[in-house]
Amino acid sequence: MELLSATLQSIGLPDEKAAEAAQLRLDSLTKPLGALGIIEHIVVRLAAIQGQAIPDLGDKVVLVMAGDHGVVAEGVSAYPQEVTPQMVMNFLNDGAAINVLANYTGAKVVVTDVGVLGPAIQHPNLNVRKIREGTRNMVREAAMTEAEAVAAIEAGIEIVQAEIDAGATLIATGEMGIGNTTPSSAILAAYSGVDLDIITGRGTGLDDSGRKKKIEVIKQALDLHQPDPNRPLEVLAKVGGLEIAALTGVIIGASARRVPVLVDGFISTAAALLACKMNERCRDFLFASHLSQEPGHRIMLEYLGLRPVLHLDLRVGEGTGAVLTFPIFEAAVKLTKEMATFGEAGVSNKE
Repeated sequence: MELLSATLQSIGLPDEKAAEAAQLRLDSLTKPLGALGIIEHIVVRLAAIQGQAIPDLGDKVVLVMAGDHGVVAEGVSAYPQEVTPQMVMNFLNDGAAINVLANYTGAKVVVTDVGVLGPAIQHPNLNVRKIREGTRNMVREAAMTEAEAVAAIEAGIEIVQAEIDAGATLIATGEMGIGNTTPSSAILAAYSGVDLDIITGRGTGLDDSGRKKKIEVIKQALDLHQPDPNRPLEVLAKVGGLEIAALTGVIIGASARRVPVLVDGFISTAAALLACKMNERCRDFLFASHLSQEPGHRIMLEYLGLRPVLHLDLRVGEGTGAVLTFPIFEAAVKLTKEMATFGEAGVSNKE
């Protein structure tokens, strides 16, 4: 708990003077005011995060956290639980969507087992930080103890800060865990109060009866535990997931080091919600990479006040949407650095 508390306390404020200077720079470039749209929003927020008018980007890393969920026993997933370790191996063998996209964008993929069911996978490129073999079934008991949730959060903090120490300047969140849209929906319900039928989607492909069952399961878990939204650690422990906890730590850890985080889909945004509830300043370091197919994702982003960069109808997870936005962030920085001003180009500005 000491690491978590200290890291939360060390999260600072964005640099508003750097943001203003970045906007002045953008306004001087050879284009109509505001013509670069969300690109300008990205540049200004990066400047505020980094504390410099012209941001700079180096290494890009996607952190994929993997964990299983006891609630899968209730029939909330279209896929069996053994897919989680199988997909972890697929990541390690460079065969998944996230690997293809990371290779394309020049990003590093870091895979961590924080709670996959079964013995630890033996692979030189796998981080093994297993807190326990999957969460407990949240319909019967709390998914985790608060101590387990803290351990997973602190694992995320340590992993992201090690990558930042090694040169990472842009972090993407990714996850793998069969059944993890169920705890994500439960987390959103605990905070938003929106009807479960509105915020609960089909996950990996449930039919109508499967989605109805999923809604019933989430309701049972919330009725049993009555998680207190004023205590985010309690919400996480009672109805969350180990990979969600680790991603919460990633966001907290990166925020404390003033490194921007590109949040992926529904599950990653559940982690972002919890991180912001633990310290609202985390929001200043977050970018919503895309809007997914999950109906609760839009509600969650609106709740956080985050505007998605992409609208691609994705529901892959793994960090795919976040990694797809890496080139957009790099393009934003290049435009700021390399585009001529009206004065430099000898172009008449708006009167």
